Amino acid sequence: MDRRTYLGGLTTAGVLGLAGCLDSVEEAAGLTTEGSGNWGSNETVLSTPEEDRGNPSHPIYGHEMPTFSMPDPLSGETVDTAAFEGDRSYLMTFIFTACPDGACPALLLRLRRAQEDAREHGYEDDVSFLAMTFDPERDTPDVLETYADERGIDHAADNWHFLRPETYEAGETLLDDKFGMQIERVEDEDEIEEMHEGHDHEDEHDGHDGNETGGHDHDEHDHDDYTFVHFNLILLVNEHGVVERSYPGGDTVDTDMVVEDVRAVTGN
Repeated sequence: MDRRTYLGGLTTAGVLGLAGCLDSVEEAAGLTTEGSGNWGSNETVLSTPEEDRGNPSHPIYGHEMPTFSMPDPLSGETVDTAAFEGDRSYLMTFIFTACPDGACPALLLRLRRAQEDAREHGYEDDVSFLAMTFDPERDTPDVLETYADERGIDHAADNWHFLRPETYEAGETLLDDKFGMQIERVEDEDEIEEMHEGHDHEDEHDGHDGNETGGHDHDEHDHDDYTFVHFNLILLVNEHGVVERSYPGGDTVDTDMVVEDVRAVTGN
């Protein structure tokens, strides 16, 4: 499927967000099939989801999560998720800091709230929080650090990791090969303008110095050079490397529910 066909199909489906962030991208791209969920059979803590998810291309409940390694530019270490197995669960999402419609800040908000809950209730060593950028060209270590500070994220904690591939192409390949997640970089000015028209993201303030929103992203970035079509996905993986929950509308999923799921999976 070429890029214009892919983007055109998404636009027709009416789910193309301001930055190309998608709540149901697997359905819009025709990546699901009718069925009872096609849930995996691996051992989980959480009960089987009630909704029918069809057959998304990315890992869902009961599926083994592919392992991977990627540099954390703020800590200077390379994070290998295989090392988490038998030791800790993790909550992961995929973002770019120049996201203009607030979807990526909303994804990070849910990880941040779960991180705060883990610290407040003493299970911070049982869970890690991974936020992978797929825009390393703009998301330099300094930009990621500033972005985290603006959003109240404790990026210095041992359980938080920003992950940054060396190149966009490397990140794109990893997402596609490992997770079955398509991502598209859009550089055509007309396409970017079309994606901006008529799309917005509802504000979701959480009171963090007036900076943290799940809605409009007020950061001073140049959003017009290029943008992305990508999944708004959060994945919760247990200590055995099995997906407990995939939240395909991760920017709008109930934050308290995510926190409660993390507590349950970590036994807290």
